[in-house]
Amino acid sequence: MTTITFIEHDGTEHKLNAEEGISLMENAIQNGVPGIDADCGGQCSCATCHVYVEADWMDKVGSRSEMEISMLDLNPESNEFSRLSCQIPVTPELDGLVVRTPEFQA
Repeated sequence: MTTITFIEHDGTEHKLNAEEGISLMENAIQNGVPGIDADCGGQCSCATCHVYVEADWMDKVGSRSEMEISMLDLNPESNEFSRLSCQIPVTPELDGLVVRTPEFQA
């Protein structure tokens, strides 16, 4: 298993033994992580699974697709560390990944 830590806006940590081969968002939903709404169910057609990836991990999570960039552009809270967790597949290389959830999802 791959260990992923979600940190809520208030500092509360949720450390998961994430299932590899599914998205970060799916792991968050399956483990009841607050702050991941996932309204579109992982179809990259909303931005309600927005997370901030720790800077050290940006290269490892991969680059954003044009569609993901479009969705994030609609979110006034997004920045250069923003990703949609539905677009990050969990792989062994992400063991130890830390992401933060915004106070509100767009």
